[in-house]
Amino acid sequence: MKSNNNARREFLKKSSTFAAGTMILPTVVPSTVFGESAPSNQINVGMVGTGRQAVHANLKNGFLKLDNCRVIAVNDVDSWRMKNAEKVVNNVYSSAGKNYKGVKKYDDYRDLIANKDVDAVMVSTADHWHAPATIAAALAGKHVSMEKAFTVAPAWGKAVVEAVKAKGVTGRLDSEFRTIREFNRAVELVHNKVIGNLVSVEVGVPGELNGSALGPQETMPVPKELNYDMWLGMAFPAPYTMQRVHEPGTINSRPGWLRISDYCNGMITNWGAHLNDIALWGMKKEYENPVKIKGSGIFDKGLWNTLSAFDINYSFADGMKMTYKIDVPFVKFIGENGWVRIEYPNKLTASSNSILKHEPGKHDVSYKDTLTDKADFLHAIETGKPAMEPLEVGYNVYLLTMMGLISITLGTELNWDQKVGKFVGDNAANAMLTRPFREKWLDKNVVDWINKFQQFDLK
Repeated sequence: MKSNNNARREFLKKSSTFAAGTMILPTVVPSTVFGESAPSNQINVGMVGTGRQAVHANLKNGFLKLDNCRVIAVNDVDSWRMKNAEKVVNNVYSSAGKNYKGVKKYDDYRDLIANKDVDAVMVSTADHWHAPATIAAALAGKHVSMEKAFTVAPAWGKAVVEAVKAKGVTGRLDSEFRTIREFNRAVELVHNKVIGNLVSVEVGVPGELNGSALGPQETMPVPKELNYDMWLGMAFPAPYTMQRVHEPGTINSRPGWLRISDYCNGMITNWGAHLNDIALWGMKKEYENPVKIKGSGIFDKGLWNTLSAFDINYSFADGMKMTYKIDVPFVKFIGENGWVRIEYPNKLTASSNSILKHEPGKHDVSYKDTLTDKADFLHAIETGKPAMEPLEVGYNVYLLTMMGLISITLGTELNWDQKVGKFVGDNAANAMLTRPFREKWLDKNVVDWINKFQQFDLK
C-alpha cells in the first residue's frame, strides 16, 4: 500500500509539470473535513490578497466549494483582512464537524510562496501587485491564477506570460464570464455561424461603480493594521488617505485604488477584461491584436484620475471591426445573417427568435458544460492541459484595452505590428508599454525578470 506522501507526489507528478523542489507533502487532514477527495489528491492553494474579491468570489463562491483543493495559507498587507480570511476558511472547513484551524497567515507574500506545501497561488491583490506576485509564484514553480485586470503596464504583463511559459506551470486569468451560460451561449451561436460569418463586434462596459470622482484628499494617519508601504509596492511613495486604498475594517466597499492610475488603469481594463475576453473569444482572435486603434475619452481629475468615458475603434488585419465604449456591460456580435447580443448578467437577445432557438448539432460546438473558473483552473493543473482562459489570452485582452487607453492619452490613431509587438513609428506610444517601478518588496529574481521586458527601441 502506498504511503500518503508517495500517493500525493505521484498524483502531482502525473497531473502537471512541477519545478524542482516544490512537491513536498502537506500536513495531512482527515478527508471528512474536505469532502470526498483524499488529501493526497487535493491541490493546496495559497491566497495572496484577501479583500472583497478574494473572500466573496474566490473563496466563498470559489475554492471553498470544491473538494479537489484546500486553502492552506492566506496573505495580506492588511492584518485585519488576513485574519478575516483565515476565519472564513477555518469556519468552512470546520463545518464538517471538525474544529479546523490549519490555515497559516503570512504578512509577506514571499513567505507564502516559499511554503513548499503550497501547490497553487491565487493572486487577488490591487492591480499593480498582480504582475510581481504572479511572477514570483511562477518563478517558484507554483501554478497561479490571477485576478483581472491583468496588470498596469503591458511590459509587466508580457513578463507574467513568459514567466509562466518558462516554468511550465498552469496559469489562468480569473475572469468568470466564460462560465456564465448566457455569455458562452452567445459565443456558441457565433462559433456555429448561426448568424453567418461575423462582420463586426460592439462592446460596452459600465461607468465607474463607486460614484463621482474625488478631488485631492487630506493626508490621514495610516491604520495600524495596514503595511501601507508594502501596499504601495511597485508604485512610488504617496501620502496615505483612505480613498487611495480601501476602507479599514471591512471588505464590502469598493476600494478607491480602482480609480487611480498608479494602481489600476480603471474601468477600461477592469470590466474590460470580462467583456473584451468574450468578444475576442467569439471573434476567434484570442491570440491576435488589432492593427489600427483610434480612441477618444475623458479623464477624471483629482485623486481619482482614470477614464470616466471613452469610445474606441479597432480594426484587425482581416478587416474585422470592433468598437468599445462606456455603456451598459454588453457584447454584440453582428454577422451577415443577423446579430446576437448578451448584456450582463444574463440578458441574451438576437435579431430573430430562430437564432435563440438554435441547438448545437452533432458537429457543432457546445459550451453548455463549461466548468466554473476555479474548477477550470484546478482541472488544468490536474490534466496539464491549458485552462480555458490561460494567462496568455488574458494578456492579449488586456493589451487590447491598453492600446485604446494609449491612443486616448496621446490623442492619435495608432498602428500595431503584431510580429514585433510594437506600435509602428511611435516612440511615445511604445514608451507607454513600459512603466518605471520601485524595487522595494520585490526579490531580485523578480526585478531582473520584469526588467527584461521593459526595454523598447527608439525609431
